[in-house]
Amino acid sequence: MVLLTGKFITYLSDVKNSSNNTIDAYKRDLGNFLSFSEKTNITDFRNITSDIINEYKMYLTKKGLSPSSTSRSLSALRSLYQYLISQSITEQNPAREIPNDKCEKKGPQVLTNKEIEILLSQPSTDDIKGIRDKAMLEVLYATGIKVSELISLNVDDVNLSMSFLRCLKNDHERFIPMYPIAAKSLAHYLEIARKLLILHKDEKALFVNISGERMTRQGFWKILNIYAKQAKIFKPITPHTLRHSFAAHLLENGADIHDIQEILGHSDISSTQRYAQFLKDRMKNSYMKFHPRA
Repeated sequence: MVLLTGKFITYLSDVKNSSNNTIDAYKRDLGNFLSFSEKTNITDFRNITSDIINEYKMYLTKKGLSPSSTSRSLSALRSLYQYLISQSITEQNPAREIPNDKCEKKGPQVLTNKEIEILLSQPSTDDIKGIRDKAMLEVLYATGIKVSELISLNVDDVNLSMSFLRCLKNDHERFIPMYPIAAKSLAHYLEIARKLLILHKDEKALFVNISGERMTRQGFWKILNIYAKQAKIFKPITPHTLRHSFAAHLLENGADIHDIQEILGHSDISSTQRYAQFLKDRMKNSYMKFHPRA
């Protein structure tokens, strides 16, 4: 089972060209299923029934996984079985018969303009780490890119003279403008801090950690949490919160939704439209809260 799962992961990488984040999620979800199978003495995918998949689903729920996480795990199993069927290893997909639990639809977590201002003002530019952190936060909010895209940026992806950066994802290029403060913060980082942080002069990574190597998602996550606590922002904040805030604030200030779609790299406009729905819901809640006859 481990060998077949490994072949499926290789298929996702080499044939489907899945992103590293997608592959990591599959590894994690399918790894959990392999652990469950080992505990229950299951050694062959062909011997797994829908009842066993349902037991696994209940096992995940008892472990405290949310409905969305459980649904993602079941989706990973369905995809694995589709691969096994395509390779003539099995004929049935027992995971297909198990429905996902209904997930509560939550709107995007968005910071207010004031919270953004406070958060971005936290890094001290008196030291090289603060200069770097200021640049990362400004660039993330200025462009709305994902944290995986942020840490994948190379120095060559930046054009400071025209204040934009190039974001490459799955052979698709996006050129995203930056507001002046973000461009200035990035220029300051490149001029002062980066040259002192890098370990090798030929380092391509735009943002590096204190070891001089490319910044990691986990590293940036820790940095963001530190500044959120300093800013006394107690709502849940993730790197994606800045992406959500970027999109919602642009819409709120009159930007065209199709322009936002292009900047965010959404292939489907419905992914972008949820920000418009968020603003409508917020306006309705404000009306119901403050109108004297509501």
